[in-house]
Amino acid sequence: MTTTAQDAVAGHEQEEEVTLFVARRVEPGYEEAFELWAKEILAAAAAHEGNLGTGLLRPAGPDDPWHLLLHFRDGDAFRSWQASPARAACFEAADGHHHEVHRHEILGMEGWFATTRAGASKGRPPVRWKMAVASTIAIAPLTVTAGLLLTPHLAGLPVAVRPLVTAPLISGLMTYAALPVVTRLLRRWLFER
Repeated sequence: MTTTAQDAVAGHEQEEEVTLFVARRVEPGYEEAFELWAKEILAAAAAHEGNLGTGLLRPAGPDDPWHLLLHFRDGDAFRSWQASPARAACFEAADGHHHEVHRHEILGMEGWFATTRAGASKGRPPVRWKMAVASTIAIAPLTVTAGLLLTPHLAGLPVAVRPLVTAPLISGLMTYAALPVVTRLLRRWLFER
């Protein structure tokens, strides 16, 4: 998927979200300085137009790298961040005691799975058909519950307006509640090759 994602980011397919997943190895004794630097660059990225969120995952073990996650609205926002003076200033301020060991640019939903702790430890998202199964397991109960509990209260609204009420609710619950639980429960199956 890496090559396809990079080609799409570099090309004209700019409608999909882009998640940048970077692993950096930090020299022993410089972890605190790195964490401060990481928080600064992630704050700069979060303030950049088109950024949808950032994250920092500490290493699971002493020899493991740190992971920085940056999520962008589309390829244009991603490229704009890569060329930004704010990003360049952060790298100029880096102390040289950490270096990139892995970089992965991911499009669409694959970025969500790659940003989970299991995805970060594997350095890649699951295969697409497994993501589809996990997403279905997460969204099906939400859709049924919304249909049973919300539909009677929305009956007075025009049919075209009802999804504008239910979709954000289901999307939020999917992102912050259902999919994290499903991903955690299925992590071994999702990330095995």
